[in-house]
Amino acid sequence: MTGKLFLIPTVIAEGQNSTIPVSVREAIMSTQSFIVENVRTARRYISSLKLGVVIEELEFEVLDKKTNDTQVSTMLDGLLKGKNIGILSESGCPGVADPGAKAVEWAHKRGVEVVPMFGPSSILLGLMGSGFNGQKFCFHGYLPIDKKELEKELRRLESESRKLNQTQIFIETPYRNNQMLEMLIRVSNNETRVCVAKDLTSPDQLIKTKKVSAWKKESIDLHKIPTVFLMYAGR
Repeated sequence: MTGKLFLIPTVIAEGQNSTIPVSVREAIMSTQSFIVENVRTARRYISSLKLGVVIEELEFEVLDKKTNDTQVSTMLDGLLKGKNIGILSESGCPGVADPGAKAVEWAHKRGVEVVPMFGPSSILLGLMGSGFNGQKFCFHGYLPIDKKELEKELRRLESESRKLNQTQIFIETPYRNNQMLEMLIRVSNNETRVCVAKDLTSPDQLIKTKKVSAWKKESIDLHKIPTVFLMYAGR
């Protein structure tokens, strides 16, 4: 029999361990091998859950955007020998805006059971709290860094949102959040609605939805704060 590939969520706000359900904790306790983006933060996360596991006895392999297919195959080979392996994202749910999708693809091709586990997702939490269309939405990940390309993409997303009645969701590197909001407000139609969801699940969580015309009168500092941006120009 093959092992199982557990997709194990992590916290999206440091210290908020209450957002991690019992089933996830049990999966970690029954797993010895983990595929992670960063070994140090993964070890710290597991330690913070206080599960009684000996961190030094666990195995960790790094899977990030630089990991090639051969390396993925090598680190997951134990699944074919009956070993369970867990994938940990740096934040939130593995496989969503996360390189863990490479491992999931590998497992499906080889008939290995994939077990996604529920936990905090900033994308879904932002959508839930936005008041925008939750029947039709699209997550675009990171938008272009170049200012001209970013402006072009934001205009395209706004047009697509209006045409398809679709919520547009995207993120930015935290230290560029203020520039993103500034550009978003500048190029969008005054009637388009924008939601800013920052520091989700933390005591400082803020989810605010306004028309662009109202955002132009608002001052908010998002610098280095994990933030999800949502745009809606639909009906």
